[in-house]
This record gives sequence, structure tokens and C-alpha cells, in this order.
Amino acid sequence: MAAAPRGNVKVLELDSQFTAELTNAGTKLVVADFTASWCGPCKSIAPVYSGLSEKYKQAVFLKIDVDVCQELAAKQGVTAMPTFQFFKNKVKVDEVRGADPKALEDAIKKWIGDGEEDGAGCGVKGHVDLNSYINKSGCECLNEDNEHPLNDALTKGPGFLQSDCDEQLLISLSFNQPVKLHSMKLQAPNDGQAPKVVKLFINQTKSLDFDSAENFQAIQTLELTPEDVQEDVIIPLKFVKLQNVLNLTLFVKSNQGNEELSVINYLGIIGSPVDATNMQDFKRIAGKKGESH
Repeated sequence: MAAAPRGNVKVLELDSQFTAELTNAGTKLVVADFTASWCGPCKSIAPVYSGLSEKYKQAVFLKIDVDVCQELAAKQGVTAMPTFQFFKNKVKVDEVRGADPKALEDAIKKWIGDGEEDGAGCGVKGHVDLNSYINKSGCECLNEDNEHPLNDALTKGPGFLQSDCDEQLLISLSFNQPVKLHSMKLQAPNDGQAPKVVKLFINQTKSLDFDSAENFQAIQTLELTPEDVQEDVIIPLKFVKLQNVLNLTLFVKSNQGNEELSVINYLGIIGSPVDATNMQDFKRIAGKKGESH
């Protein structure tokens, strides 16, 4: 029998409980602690994990004994204890191995958002802020100012993205897994430098240049007003056409005042990760405990 849970931690006693917990969590962050009763480091970090579950009550904290749930541990590729895995919308988004309290809390803070349970702080029920899913090493922006690059617009803060030679920008965002795009936030100054016409392209096999972006058929073209680019205003996208997106290209064709330069203070993408792992397909396979793939 598994030990009684402490803090806000739920102890799993069956492999099949895991699927139900991920489903019931909805858009909440799920933290899964794969542990073992004989593991010294697991015992040392257990009080820390319990304390974090009380501190971050908007997340779901699970404790999974690898000797009790052997099939689940094998399926999740757990080879060392403790291993902490993080899930959003039933998709694994991160992992921390070892009894490292700082790394564990840093990962929780990274994925939990700003603490809002419904919409994970993005303002749209059932969806999350996808900026944490952006692979920044796979992103680029043509015609960005060296002092004000794209990365400054992917987080809220004093930095911003500014064009260089003229008003146009060609932004390519790469995601670390397939995502569904619901909407976006494009915060810009309340002047003529704010973007006006923005063309969207998805899943380009090679980077577009400005001529191609100008001439190619976009999956959606936005004609923004000054009100659309204010803080926390949500710009709807064609959700039904944006269901399996690996990369997103935004072509800022013009700005509000036909100014020489365009500026974006913050670019936020809202949606949900595609459930790449179908947990409904999880079945207990007799005689194959310990195998992983």
C-alpha cells in the first residue's frame, strides 16, 4: 500500500490513474514525482515537494512509486529516481532529474503561468500561453534592429522588437512540438509604428523572403486597428485552419502611420499543444515490465 499523501500531493496506486489525472487537470500544470521507497534522495526531497504542492495549489502534484506503477514508469522512460515530469494539456513539456529543489521549483514557475487556473493566465478558457513552447534557437526575424531583436518581444518587459531599414518585419517562430493556434496578443506603441497589415503563414519547409511573403497566399491576413494592439487585447485567429502547427511566420507588411520603422512591444501566441501522446492507448502489457521505448 502506498504511503498516505502529504500536503497537496496525490499518491497513485494504479498505472491507469495517471491518464485520468491528466484528463481531469485540464489546462492546469501536472507535476509527477517518480520516486521509490528505497531511494535516499527521494526521501530527502519529499518534504520540499510537499511544501511546493502547498505553495502552488493551482497545479496538480502526483507521487508515483516506480515499484508500484512499473508499467507507467517504463512508458514514461523513467530510469533514475527521483524524476519529475511536467505536463500541460496531457502533453509532457519538461523533466527534472535528481533531488534539486531549485531546479524543481524553477520548472514549476516556468510552466505554471501567472497562477490563473482557467486559461493558464492567457485570458482564453481552455488554452495556454504558447510562448513557453517556442524553440528560440529555431526562430529568426528579418530586418530586425540589432539593438531591439525578436527575443525582446517574446517576453513582457522593457525590451521591444524594432525594424531596421524600413517598416517591414518577417518573423519566423518555431515550436518544440505541434500546437493549435487560437489567438494572439500583439502589443505595440500607441502611435504610427504599431503594425497594421500582418500576413500569417504556417509550416513553411524553408524560410520565406520578403518577396515571397508579399506574393504568397497567407492562411490569414490581419488588418489591425490601434485598439487591437493595446495591452492584453486578444486577436482571434482562424482556429480551424491552425490545428497542427510546427512553425508560424508573421509578415508585418505595413504599420498604422506609414512610419519608417515598426515596433512590437510584446508578441504572445495563445492555443494548446497537440496531444502527441495518446494516453488512451496506454495498456498494461503482461510480462514486459521494465521495458521502455
